[in-house]
Amino acid sequence: MTSTPLISCIVPVFNGERYLSEALDSIIHQTCRWTPEIIVVDDGSTDGSATVVGKYADSVRYIRQDNKGPATARNRGLQEARGQFVGFLDQDDLWHSEKLERQMARFADRPDLDLCVTHAAVFFASELGVKAVQFRNPRLSRPQPGYLMGTLLARRIVFEAVGLLNPGLRYGDAADWFVRAADLGLKMELLPEVLMHHRIHEGNYSRLNIAASQYEFLEILKASLDRRRAVGSGVASSYNFTSGRSGLGQFHNG
Repeated sequence: MTSTPLISCIVPVFNGERYLSEALDSIIHQTCRWTPEIIVVDDGSTDGSATVVGKYADSVRYIRQDNKGPATARNRGLQEARGQFVGFLDQDDLWHSEKLERQMARFADRPDLDLCVTHAAVFFASELGVKAVQFRNPRLSRPQPGYLMGTLLARRIVFEAVGLLNPGLRYGDAADWFVRAADLGLKMELLPEVLMHHRIHEGNYSRLNIAASQYEFLEILKASLDRRRAVGSGVASSYNFTSGRSGLGQFHNG
């Protein structure tokens, strides 16, 4: 009989064969005493991503779906996750080896804590070479508060309150989720350490679509303001991105 994992780690993948092994290794080599459940959701890749995951068959659950975007892939992973805690890592990013250990220590110290994030830092893919200069700026060179899915470790039950990620957002699904969590007054903690490393490379999705991502962020802020006005006027506000725009976001298999 397979024991229920304490932590589930969800890795959405789309044509990620180049860096996927490094991402998976950074989860497998965590120092925490619990062996995390690793779920790779392949969002319709046409490259060798499946072959890469096949090398980890003993450690990874592989799920394939038609291409529907990163938010839907993350939601599918949530639907399949069995752990009491949930984390995410993108196919081209890396976790510090002590990420889960340090975050779980905070949950142990604070039983009321709902979710925990860390600082994040960028690094540049080696193949950029001299092109890396054009991406460097003072803000990027400093560690940043990581309100990103890749830094998050949350109690799984939190997603029943906040809801799933919004599949209608191609770039701002993480920002939207964190704003909704804040609107609900959930207890969050930001660790000062850099425990997630974000790779800058030529194919970064949001970097290649800056105008569209900025528009989505404006829409997210507007939606938050609208929700706060609704709450102030006594109108309940809730979310369900599996079957429409109203009701509590639930987990649905399939």
